[in-house]
Amino acid sequence: MLSFGLCQVPILVRHSEFLLKLSRKILGDTIIDVGLKQTLFGHFCAGEDAERIQPAIRSLQVSGIGSILDFAAEDDGGDEDKAVQATTVADVIVEDNLPKVRVYDYESECKCDRHVATFKQCIKAVSDLQPDGYAAIKVTALGNPILLERMSRAIIEAQNLFAKFDVNGDGTIGREEFEHGFELFFRVDDDKLKRMLAQISSDADGNVDYITWSMMLTPRDLPRITRGCKDVGPLALAAPTDEEVDLIEKMYARGHALAKEAAACGTRLLIDAEQARFQPAIDNLVLELQRTYNAKSVSDKPIIYNTYQCYLKDVADRLPTDVERSERFCYHFGAKLVRGAYMESERALAESLGVPSPIHDTLQDTHDCYNDSVDFLLAHSVQSDKNVEVMVASHNQESIEKAIASMNKHGVDRKDAVICFAQLYGMADNLSYNMGKHGYRAYKYVPYGEVKMVMPYLIRRANENSSLAGGAVKELYMIRDEVTRRMRRKLRLTESV
Repeated sequence: MLSFGLCQVPILVRHSEFLLKLSRKILGDTIIDVGLKQTLFGHFCAGEDAERIQPAIRSLQVSGIGSILDFAAEDDGGDEDKAVQATTVADVIVEDNLPKVRVYDYESECKCDRHVATFKQCIKAVSDLQPDGYAAIKVTALGNPILLERMSRAIIEAQNLFAKFDVNGDGTIGREEFEHGFELFFRVDDDKLKRMLAQISSDADGNVDYITWSMMLTPRDLPRITRGCKDVGPLALAAPTDEEVDLIEKMYARGHALAKEAAACGTRLLIDAEQARFQPAIDNLVLELQRTYNAKSVSDKPIIYNTYQCYLKDVADRLPTDVERSERFCYHFGAKLVRGAYMESERALAESLGVPSPIHDTLQDTHDCYNDSVDFLLAHSVQSDKNVEVMVASHNQESIEKAIASMNKHGVDRKDAVICFAQLYGMADNLSYNMGKHGYRAYKYVPYGEVKMVMPYLIRRANENSSLAGGAVKELYMIRDEVTRRMRRKLRLTESV
């Protein structure tokens, strides 16, 4: 109850990061860590390593609840990274229409390699504990956040280039539009133009849609493409340097190493969504992993899941596009649906940049997007010849009830791998335990790691997840009522004796 009570003090939650740093400075890490283990860390995290979380996992299994292991390492490129960036990223030198110099801090590369080893242990621990289990990873633990932001900008500029070529705005680029666009923006001979057009044509008429465009024109391709630019514009400036391409390749290699381990263990791998400025790069990596490890020819289920934050306005378009991509390239589709965990920071960033917020304008819009997305995926699951799976990761009782109604509408059994439900460890136990009791595939998202490493995760949850406060109030009342009920029952038994 103390942990939930602390979450109800707005000034404490708002300044928690500063207060934690100050407390560590005054009292030292040892005393603070002991206190945290008895409160926030002890309530919302299962332990510090894969061994010490075993009792919590076994306790959940007894109640019919599975565990999603989440090594809670994340990096948002905050103040410390900005300081590193200021001292290690040199001015950009443009040569042959390409940025030539951006120097990265390689200490973070060593940290990312260590994270891979830890994630592999997590994946193996899941396979040892339960068949068809889940592990969760964050891409900011596999690559420098600055690099991810740069990649995302390159992907957006490649998307903008598609829009510039698509003169009539019908979502496809015809042969004449393609030729006109290349002549307008690139120095290229006719033979080379025809070879490129033939390479990325998605049908016999030589039309290119965005799905094909996005699969063929990745950030790693941009240096080659932009060498032919007539002018140095946004696309050329966004193109990664040789150094960045090398770092991207290393990050992708880390992702493939983890996906390969997950496939070998039969563990489903959930790739967490993160801030919008990183998400295009994360999606790009996930799409490559899905196409490789979810392929119908090599697997009978989706190994790689992408995560969709339904408070984002673009999910209504992005999710169907990704599903269509999986059909076209013949791989199973796995999705985890969440409402979103970065609302305040996303709106603040958009305001500071003077751009529209990517977040839905109203809470009801977010609810509608979430519930519609669940129904869309369940409907698609019964129509597709590939396996479609969705994780309903929500503390919202109404959304869970609507998901169950959609299951009944589409004939999806509660034991079917098509759908499962998940809540955070230490929260919404009334939902998790009831679903486990009634035979639904219920899971707890179980974060673990050293106290100092996990606290940024917990602070972010407290600050960014608007459902935390409302859910904590409700759960606090439920705990209070249950304690009162048990005390009264004990008193009645004592009196009867």
